[in-house]
Amino acid sequence: MAAKEAAIARFLREYPQAAEAGRGHPALHGCEEVRWSEFSECPAAIPVLLYGLLDQTAASEAQRVLTNTMFSITEMNSAMPVALPFLLRLAGDPQVPERSGLLNRLVTAADYSRPIDSGNQAMALWYGSDNDHPEREQCRAVFEQHATVVAMLPEGLITPDSRARLQQAAGLL
Repeated sequence: MAAKEAAIARFLREYPQAAEAGRGHPALHGCEEVRWSEFSECPAAIPVLLYGLLDQTAASEAQRVLTNTMFSITEMNSAMPVALPFLLRLAGDPQVPERSGLLNRLVTAADYSRPIDSGNQAMALWYGSDNDHPEREQCRAVFEQHATVVAMLPEGLITPDSRARLQQAAGLL
């Protein structure tokens, strides 16, 4: 947790303007009301990274820090189902800098939210069972709730395979 908080502090030192860049953007309405720190291993400063996604110079680094905060090698943070609607709404905005990178982060979330075959003991051992990770099912529900955003994403921003994985997560395929 300390490493995540330190990464956000470094981000803010390098891009102090990023903390204000996205304030007022309709896609991020409500992100400050979320009690991010109540989720395991989730820093309270997630809104700073979300705002940073809208800053032209900070967007790429905001994505990197957000990814490192929300994902480990084997799982996603339990706050991901709450962050996902903000990210999906941002991905639907053609004015968002580094939009293709954001879409690739969403593909990662879609991949991590896939159910684990309970009959595959190696996968269940490595990634944990779906019962141990309710955020997977919660993320699938969020993708489905935002299927119209996923359906309207223009082609060419991500690979056709990645686009198909997003569409599958949203229940469109």
